[in-house]
Amino acid sequence: MKATIDDDRCRGHGVCCTICPEVFALHDAGYAVVQIEDIPEEFEDAVEDAARSCPERAITTS
Repeated sequence: MKATIDDDRCRGHGVCCTICPEVFALHDAGYAVVQIEDIPEEFEDAVEDAARSCPERAITTS
């Protein structure tokens, strides 16, 4: 699985970082970034939860 964040949509709420800090982080400007290119299986459910919970719907998974 891979996750991407639409930089134009992300507003830095940090919900994804709270749900799955192993995969998501806020960079210096305060917006979310994906820290792991290929998401390990043990984090897939949390990443999907983060994508569903994003208030701006900025996260997509594939």
